[in-house]
Amino acid sequence: MTVIGANGAGKTTLFLTISGFVPALKGTIEHDGKNIVGLDSADIVRLGICQVPEGRQLFPMMTVKENLEMGAYLRKDRKGISQDLEQMYQLFPRLSERTKQQAGTLSGGEQQMLAIARGLMSNPKLLLLDEPSLGLSPVLIETLFTIINEIKSRKITILLNEQNAAMALRLADRGYVMQLGNIMLEGTGNELLNNDQVRKLYLGM
Repeated sequence: MTVIGANGAGKTTLFLTISGFVPALKGTIEHDGKNIVGLDSADIVRLGICQVPEGRQLFPMMTVKENLEMGAYLRKDRKGISQDLEQMYQLFPRLSERTKQQAGTLSGGEQQMLAIARGLMSNPKLLLLDEPSLGLSPVLIETLFTIINEIKSRKITILLNEQNAAMALRLADRGYVMQLGNIMLEGTGNELLNNDQVRKLYLGM
């Protein structure tokens, strides 16, 4: 799934509210049939919802491996954590080469890979990706979307907020157009890609 909209539409606020960092003023947010409004952010992670924030927000003085281990800080299954750590190195080979390197010394693309991998270490059912391609080169963006598609194939639900609306809609099974905090349009990714209003306002066509 993807949410598109102009700057200031409320996309990041939506993500922060789902994750429990911004209180909902009204309404409900349901996950697996349970209203999660009012829950602590750690409890929301325990339910299987994890956000990869805009700007990555890594622990810059910690190593790649230590950042990945921090992603699993609420987990108790040591064997599963070890297995998932190896899976992250397979999914992101660049991180395997830099496992002992401080996160703050990585390139922008490597830091984004680490931020996503750290989120996956929480073993999420729903992964919120907030502006993952921000500041990356076109080549790295292509690589990143290939990885996101691979994550999707692993049956992890992804909610994506992405400045590159065309790429996001091509990847998404379903899309939503947000304006001033309201959902104005929704449909499959292909339906929104071919919507004249969306093409004019968000795809530059």
